[in-house]
Amino acid sequence: MCAKNLGTENVRWQLARFFYSDIDDLRLVKDAEELVKNYEDFYIRFNGKLSEALGSALREFVLITALGEKIGMYLMLQKSLDVSDSKLKEKEAELSVLISASAGKYLEFFSIELASLSDEDCERWYGLDKFVEQHKSWIEQVRCFKSHMLSEAVEGALTKRSTFGPSAWSELHEELVVDLEIEVLGMSITLEEAISVLDTSQDENVRVLTMKAMNDAFKGYFAKCAAQVLWIVVGSNAVECEERSYEHPMRFRNMENRVSDDMVSALHNAVRNVASPIAKRFYRLKAKHLGLEKLRWSDRNAQMPFSDSSKIHFDDALKMVIDAYEQFSPTLARRVRLMVSDGRIDARAKKGKSDGAFCTWAVLPQSGALSFTLLNYLGGSGDVMTLAHEVGHGVHGEEAGDAQGVLMCNAPTAYAETASIFGEMTTFNFLKNRLLEDGDKKALLILLMRKIDDSMNSMVRQIGFSNFERRIHGMNETYSEWGRSRKISAEELSNIWVETISELYGEDGDVFTYDNMEYFWTYVSHFHNPFYVYGYAFGELLTQSLYAVRDRFGNEFEPLYLDMLRSGSKLDVVELLTPFGLNPTSEQFWINGINVGIGSMLKEAEELSLEMGISL
Repeated sequence: MCAKNLGTENVRWQLARFFYSDIDDLRLVKDAEELVKNYEDFYIRFNGKLSEALGSALREFVLITALGEKIGMYLMLQKSLDVSDSKLKEKEAELSVLISASAGKYLEFFSIELASLSDEDCERWYGLDKFVEQHKSWIEQVRCFKSHMLSEAVEGALTKRSTFGPSAWSELHEELVVDLEIEVLGMSITLEEAISVLDTSQDENVRVLTMKAMNDAFKGYFAKCAAQVLWIVVGSNAVECEERSYEHPMRFRNMENRVSDDMVSALHNAVRNVASPIAKRFYRLKAKHLGLEKLRWSDRNAQMPFSDSSKIHFDDALKMVIDAYEQFSPTLARRVRLMVSDGRIDARAKKGKSDGAFCTWAVLPQSGALSFTLLNYLGGSGDVMTLAHEVGHGVHGEEAGDAQGVLMCNAPTAYAETASIFGEMTTFNFLKNRLLEDGDKKALLILLMRKIDDSMNSMVRQIGFSNFERRIHGMNETYSEWGRSRKISAEELSNIWVETISELYGEDGDVFTYDNMEYFWTYVSHFHNPFYVYGYAFGELLTQSLYAVRDRFGNEFEPLYLDMLRSGSKLDVVELLTPFGLNPTSEQFWINGINVGIGSMLKEAEELSLEMGISL
């Protein structure tokens, strides 16, 4: 089914409605020049004066930030539609250099001076000015990094150089990924299309050949480039963490997420000790259904042999998701409908477009809180869940943006995945209940197995990613202590990749054979944002625990859940979950999330399989 038949041809962003007519729009340059001027004015008015003028400074900083978000978001969205557009890249580089140079010169004082205010000054302002009091959580989060801040001159220099740092290498990596051509079965396909083949093809040999073709495409120059990009990311992170006196390279991310090192360790331990054995049981069940003694790695996301391989029209996918959201929360369903009618979803898969899917949001001048979702929709059942996932991010960001404003609309990474995974669960259970009413057990098993696949990818796979990441940043093989990071060759990175996967999925030949997958680390762009990936597992298990108590609260659950979304970054994860009676500081919390999620779903899948004559 081509893009036209999938219904995505006209599902495109209407960016001109919210930003600029195009990159040559004079308003874009005017806004950038205004932003730079505002930075200088802000410095002149408030540098050294926060103790006496914190209220006015904070209000001005919010306005400046909103304008910066508008410019940055527009350039990022435009680039994601064609990452190789040279004209756009030139414009982005021009404006980025201009803005980062000015920010480095005029803005760095703000966070440093804010962190240096006395407790007495802060408490005085919290009592004196309602606007400042509303931003107390954000202010205190800035202040907790005081001991890790460098001098204003150094912070400014780092900001000015940021355009030319690891992010520039990551940008090159993205362009190379988009340009990759996978040669398989006499065809040349994109990486996005090849991944879709692994997820949807019911032909074992096609999956094998496609994975080999992908692995071959990743070898050679691309692997060398990917290894160099990783070294720049890892090396620069190590230097900065040492200069800022972080105890270890992961500490800064945990602090940003407002979670303790012990909590993150408990998450990793629970996945290794509890989720990993369940994963092996699940994949053995899948092997039985596929008629295979052992699974190849190319079979990991394979659908059931009796799955419906027909493509799902985008309009039908959208209706499923909106109906599911409507049944749970009309408030959130309205937001999804508005995303569609506003032209804030871009669904068509095409060459040159950023791979995968994402949703980004911001509080923009005049427009308020808005989200924009990018998909590469190819009509598979997994694409429907991706849609449910990404619009979940969107409703989260918009609810938080309207409630908290530009500075506090972004939940920390560790629980930024909550609403997106909740959206998947809502859609999954909506479809599941419909199948239960119809009595279609075969379709129900297909749905269950697919959902377990997704949960395994969010949890076990992402913790495998996290273990790979921890290793290359200097952690030892037992994950017990940190050492110095070092430059690692593409070949050694591939060895570490296979090791960290087999730690969770079993040794080669136990559940899987690991042929032709050793270079798959090369295309994972999340590694360029250090220690981002554990947030997926964090969000998956948090959401499963949350979803499990839904019935206990009855009609009170939706308003409590909406309040949680609206908190943005105002609350830490313990405060977020207290109204639900959940305690994420305990390892048992993570174990319970595993058991009520993939554990219970697998039991149900095993029972349905047994009725079909399939058992372990």
